[in-house]
Amino acid sequence: MLIRNVRPWGAPAVDIVIADGTISEISAHDAMVPLADGDVDGRGRLLLPSFSDVHVHLDSTRIGLPFRPHTGAPGVWGMMMNDRNNWRTAEIDLPTRVAGTLETMIARGTTRVRSYAQVDVDCKLEKFDAVMAAKERFSEHADVQVMTFPQAGILRETGTVEYLEESLRQGADIMGGIDPCQLDRDPAKHLDIVFGLAEKYQVEVDIHLHEPGELGVFSTDLVMERTRALGMQGKVTMSHAYGLGGVSEAVSRRLIDEFAELDISMATIAPSTSTHLSPIALTEAGVRLGLGQDGQRDYWSPYGNGDMLDRTWQLAFTNGFRRDDHIELALGIASLGGASIMSSTAPRVTSIGQHDGTAVGDRADLLLVDGETPTSAVMDRGADRTVIHNGRVVAEGLRVVNF
Repeated sequence: MLIRNVRPWGAPAVDIVIADGTISEISAHDAMVPLADGDVDGRGRLLLPSFSDVHVHLDSTRIGLPFRPHTGAPGVWGMMMNDRNNWRTAEIDLPTRVAGTLETMIARGTTRVRSYAQVDVDCKLEKFDAVMAAKERFSEHADVQVMTFPQAGILRETGTVEYLEESLRQGADIMGGIDPCQLDRDPAKHLDIVFGLAEKYQVEVDIHLHEPGELGVFSTDLVMERTRALGMQGKVTMSHAYGLGGVSEAVSRRLIDEFAELDISMATIAPSTSTHLSPIALTEAGVRLGLGQDGQRDYWSPYGNGDMLDRTWQLAFTNGFRRDDHIELALGIASLGGASIMSSTAPRVTSIGQHDGTAVGDRADLLLVDGETPTSAVMDRGADRTVIHNGRVVAEGLRVVNF
């Protein structure tokens, strides 16, 4: 497939040949080169690596449904109970809205997804099954990893562990954990179960951490102890963890250095806080950092619209980025940063000014989008997009194609 007249990361226009799912050739743009069936006319658009959403709750989505009053109580347990009280009565069935949301994400440029799937004694495997079905339906359009996730904790309700283990038997890719101190109030037992199941089924671990300040640091230290003891370097992700940068500069530096040493990755949702670890410091230390949308117009909040370009803007805005290279770093975190969390073979973002993902030999997971520069694309978030996954056009003009 030829992609004619595109500008990788805003560079001068080139023509790109894709073969066997990878970029095989790049040459200066030649306006006389004809387009054959299946080729793509770039029309001078930007060429970027496609997005990776590595922190999304597809199982709670209300994308495409009417807005409703926010009824959630404060705190993780209160919000989780709000979801539990309402998710079955949505206007359309769960599998349809999960698949519809994944389709919306792909149409807007996301071709790599790590989704939580809540497993507990209330929903049992119903939410997990819906996310797994969407993964299968769009298997040619996106790489999807499914995390079995104890949103209600592991120890609070008898029977949770059995459902988590069954989901792992049925093919869950990641073992999730959540707030070992605040929610379950027994961090050692909680993490023993999380890491024990991960080791038994040979999957990675992703810890959902909302805990503030010193409490969050304490839980993180326990996670790092287990990572080191079990030899799980490169197989653990800390998600949210937006309180880890609010204790002291010395603690922040220690955590970043240990994350780098143990190859523990981080997934952020670009929170509106001042206590999160610096994306620049994490990147420069070599820590894999990805971005996600979290919930999407669900029973937790009205935010989220399936568009990772919007969330990239939020990442830049909440970190006070104004320089072009910093905003391009936000794009790198939203694309290749997440890709490196999902696959150890993917290149990671390690420096400001890095423009990977569009060179010869790179996998052809690409986004063509209108914009003068990468910064302008983040600011304007245009609709003229072509999405390519594994060398194949999967979306055009915000609509998924080639089913």
